[in-house]
This record gives sequence, structure tokens and C-alpha cells, in this order.
Amino acid sequence: MDRRTTMKWVLAASAAWPLATRRPGRAGSVSGYGTDPKLLRAYHPGQVWPLTLTAAQRRLAGVLVDLIIPADDHSPSASAVGVVDFIDEWLSAPYPDNQHDQDTVLRGFRWLDAESMRRAGKVFADLDAGRQRGICDDICDATRAAEKHRTAARFFARFRDLTAGGFYSSPSGRSDLNYTGNVPLTRFDGPPPELLKRLNLP
Repeated sequence: MDRRTTMKWVLAASAAWPLATRRPGRAGSVSGYGTDPKLLRAYHPGQVWPLTLTAAQRRLAGVLVDLIIPADDHSPSASAVGVVDFIDEWLSAPYPDNQHDQDTVLRGFRWLDAESMRRAGKVFADLDAGRQRGICDDICDATRAAEKHRTAARFFARFRDLTAGGFYSSPSGRSDLNYTGNVPLTRFDGPPPELLKRLNLP
């Protein structure tokens, strides 16, 4: 099943959850989750709920996702497979966990730009790759981050998880993992014997 189909099923199931309201101060605030989507319709970004990220924030997100998952010999970069769209859709969904992530990510974006201005007089997206990596190195591991960077490190950890989730649920990401599911098989012989042995299973 591709990501678009998965999203349609998630939206359909989520419509039955208890109603919730976005917290005050959010762009495009809506009450409740809306009606059930039509599963056979192709929805475009922003049709189910208003999207969150501004053009500048999408640019920053594109730079950051490509620092986390750059292009290599096996697969394209995260931004090239639509991870920024995935994250924007995720942050815009009116569910409590998504709204919490929206707070975390938008605060993190503000921190990145403020820290970039402090260090180099430019916003994060305008820095050269070396300076961008330098800032990310300071927040990429919460156990090693300085006390003043702990909140930023929590943002980076969550953003990294969202980036990986978006990338590895795309066709390119599944191919990068050598994932062979979602295809018809003429036969299935069970798990490979070497895997069962490694797991101490009969």
C-alpha cells in the first residue's frame, strides 16, 4: 500500500475518534476532526485541513531533512521524495499528538534561526552546509548536548523521527531498506533459516 492510500485509511479511522479542538493561537484553527473523507478521492495538500508551514519554514525544513537524509548512491534525498510535504501534513493534523509536534517543531525552527543569527548573522537556511552541520552536531544527541541546548536537542530528535518516517514510508525509502512487502508472492517459504537461528527460534 502506498503512502497516499495509507493516509486515506488513517484519515477514515481518525474521523471516529473523540472530537478535539486546536489550542489557541494556531493558524487555521478548526473545531473537531471534520467528516469522513471519501476513500476513492485523491486529496491534495491542504484540502483535508489547512497546512501549517510558511514558505520560509518549508525552505528550512527542506534544508534540515536533507542534512538528516541526504542523497547517496542508493536513493534520493529526503526533500526529493516529498518529506517536507509529509511533515507539513503531519504538523497540520488537528489531533493532540500532532499538535504537540507542531509546537515542538515550530519552536525548534525559531531556535535554529535565532542560533544561526547569533553565530553567523544569517538564518539557518542561508548558512553554508558546514555551519548548518555544526549547529546540528550540537543538538543531534540529547545525552551529549549542553544544558542550554537540551530543548533544541529534543526538537531535533522528534524532527529526525518525522523525517525518517516520511522517507522510509516512500517508495524510494522502502527500496533503500530493500523492503519487499506489498507485492504478490507465488509462494512463501517462511523466514530465512539464518534469521531464525539468530533469534534463537526453532
